[in-house]
Amino acid sequence: MSAPTVRTTGEIEVHRCTMTVVRRGGWSWGPDPRGLVREVVDALPEVLEEHFAEHLVGEGPDVEITEPVTVTVRPGRPDWSGRGEMPFEVHVAPVSVTELLTDASSAQPVSFEEELSPERRLWSAPPTAALFTELAERNELDAFLALLPDHSLHVYLLALLGADDASAGRLLAELARRALLSGTTEGLPEQLRDAQPGPALTRFLTDYAASADREEVARLAGSLPDAVGHPDRPGRTSEPPSPSAEGISVSRSRTTAREVRVGSVLPFLLAGPLARIGYLDALGPALAGVELAEEAPLFAAALAYKVLGATARGWRRTEQDREAAAAFAGLAPPVSEERLTEFARQAGPALPLLDGVLALSVCRGHDPADPLLITGVDDGLLLVDAQGMFPIAWAGETARLLPHWQACGRPPVLICDGPLPPGALRELAAAGVPFMTAVRPLRGDPVTRLPWRTPLWTAGDGVEDGLGEGRPDPRLAAELPGHAARLADLVTALAVERRAVPLADDGDLERTVTLAATLGLSTIAWTLWQGRETPHPLLSLSRFADLEATVRYESDAVRVRVPLGRRHADLLRGGLLADVPDVVWLDGRTLTFSGG
Repeated sequence: MSAPTVRTTGEIEVHRCTMTVVRRGGWSWGPDPRGLVREVVDALPEVLEEHFAEHLVGEGPDVEITEPVTVTVRPGRPDWSGRGEMPFEVHVAPVSVTELLTDASSAQPVSFEEELSPERRLWSAPPTAALFTELAERNELDAFLALLPDHSLHVYLLALLGADDASAGRLLAELARRALLSGTTEGLPEQLRDAQPGPALTRFLTDYAASADREEVARLAGSLPDAVGHPDRPGRTSEPPSPSAEGISVSRSRTTAREVRVGSVLPFLLAGPLARIGYLDALGPALAGVELAEEAPLFAAALAYKVLGATARGWRRTEQDREAAAAFAGLAPPVSEERLTEFARQAGPALPLLDGVLALSVCRGHDPADPLLITGVDDGLLLVDAQGMFPIAWAGETARLLPHWQACGRPPVLICDGPLPPGALRELAAAGVPFMTAVRPLRGDPVTRLPWRTPLWTAGDGVEDGLGEGRPDPRLAAELPGHAARLADLVTALAVERRAVPLADDGDLERTVTLAATLGLSTIAWTLWQGRETPHPLLSLSRFADLEATVRYESDAVRVRVPLGRRHADLLRGGLLADVPDVVWLDGRTLTFSGG
């Protein structure tokens, strides 16, 4: 390695270095020999950091390739064909940043690779039936339907009729089950009013949905209780909303820029964690059920705003945040706030499906020995896994949280300080939820004061130490203040300071993207820092918020290039820079990451 140039600012400039790659165990350089060159370039930051360790302090700056790099490859032996050891060069150019284009007719240079690439395949979002069919194949459909509100069941029952009658019958059976359990059976046929919820009823209604006339099934569904709304979203009809005729089509506002520089790569980093749990696969079918699949970029923009800068005065955004959100959504900046608000109004029935996919994933991985956390936020209740602060649900009433608690294995619950809805403690106790709280109860709440150094109350036996005499579990009692503080910080940062759709009349979309963004941030924190420090989603927010990136839009891919450095290396080692295929708001293109 040649002698470096050390600037007075403490930076080190490397003009020339040599790395040796040793091939062992065969003649092949792997399935992608030229991709090996990219891996060598990506590995440079760590190698340079070790080499110049005595000159560096702290973590050092991010490394960015600002000049063209020429990699000269000299094979150590002839290949299988007997050709000699002729060296060859691979040129790695820095990414240039161009201005955002507002005129779609402006000429753009096309790379040599794009000149030769085939025309991009036509892509459309998967149909609504794809989501329900996949859940049925995984034997998770019943658990999923139990998490949905009545209104969404009605809407998607109508959307599935004729396309997937088997799934439509399962939705109808879930509505009938709820009617039988609640005793409101007036809308059911007489032969079903005395039926017992179970497999026999499900089979009967599945066969009925497949054989009966669509209008007849729709009339039966409409006669069941709560056909016009539900407690979380009152006053809506069971018919899917139609896009406003006055709205601007998203396709007309797609970005025409080839490359853009964004001030934060964090929105793009959410895509991988959400794809792993099937959230991105569910987005297209969920929106297709309410005829909003083409508006998926607006959902992406709302999601991006959740991890960008705080909104001043509750609604004002910086220009940098507007550009980053638009780049993530594949739209030309700025994204209209009016269009976001209209999308929030129309997408209401689809949002519980996305919340359900997220909740199933977290509940599936929860250890029943670990507590859940509940706090009051915006006239609702937020349910979170205490380990890692993974979000589970955000509901407007206590009853909507009970299926999630049951899916987690009925663990103990710690109720943290927050504006709880009236009667929340009473309703949780009546449902048999074992909880502990430092929130002072109201008159009539069926709780018991515990002997502890600070005021604590409990309901149920799951939060006691098993030795009787009403003594609290010392582990839960000791952990409650820390959990409450971390949850309060999370709520302040993501639910209060950052508003995705500040002009919306209701908070449905706000809640959904808050849950999705929190899960993405929690996954990043757990992957990178679990075992070293207490993982918390705000660690991801603070440590990656200012990590810039260059985004290049190609016919089949959107390529995100992150500056080389410690943060890029951490993300790469954690598997957080893996490709994300078939991103619905990018017209099915693959989202890829690289360093440079």
